[in-house]
Amino acid sequence: VSRRLRLNAYGEILLEHARRSIAEIRSATERIAALRDPDTGTVRLAFLHSQASWFVPDLLRRFRAEAPLVQFSLIQGAAHELVDALAGGRVDLAITSPRPDGYRWRGLYLERVCLAVPRGHRFAVRTRIRLADAGAEPFVALAPGFGLRQLTDELCTEAGIEPQVVFEAMEIPTMEGLVAAGFGAAIVPVPRPGRAEPGAVYVPLAQASAKRQLGLAWSAERPLPPAADRFSKFVIRRTHEDT
Repeated sequence: VSRRLRLNAYGEILLEHARRSIAEIRSATERIAALRDPDTGTVRLAFLHSQASWFVPDLLRRFRAEAPLVQFSLIQGAAHELVDALAGGRVDLAITSPRPDGYRWRGLYLERVCLAVPRGHRFAVRTRIRLADAGAEPFVALAPGFGLRQLTDELCTEAGIEPQVVFEAMEIPTMEGLVAAGFGAAIVPVPRPGRAEPGAVYVPLAQASAKRQLGLAWSAERPLPPAADRFSKFVIRRTHEDT
């Protein structure tokens, strides 16, 4: 096509299976290497963009103090991209939300979400807000395919509103920055201490369902390589100790 080669439908099928085969061979090689030396190996981990600034780095720092020779191959992306990476065998584990169908899962923690509005907005003085009250506001949201966008759509449906989405972002900090600039409101996770956007106010939502479950997912069809299995047990143990 236009002097370039492109896979036809048969080639796409073969490519999908070839990638899975390569991933299985790589996994077998890593498991054999780990049996020879259980303190080495590579953990192939995928995680949401929103976990990249604090949760995942903190887990990696703690685990590397315990197992300094274990290596990591990291991918970050939207929820559907993480599921694709799991399905294709490109990663062993994914820290994601919501829970993907057909995969093993262990919940790690609940994260509250709130309504972010610009400073000086009429909602900024409220201590709590019903999402239905914001139905006429322009909204900034993540693009479809992100787990937070799915939750946003579900909360809006539950509240009986169809907000006008004026911009679809790829990362939560972009959403918060546009809120601060007055482009609209946004449903975002309650920020960690010291990480709030200065130009935004975060108003708690009255809906009990205004939260999302973050968890660890992995394939139900193939065993985890030893290094990934060790890391998964560490993550589950540490997050439950912290909560």
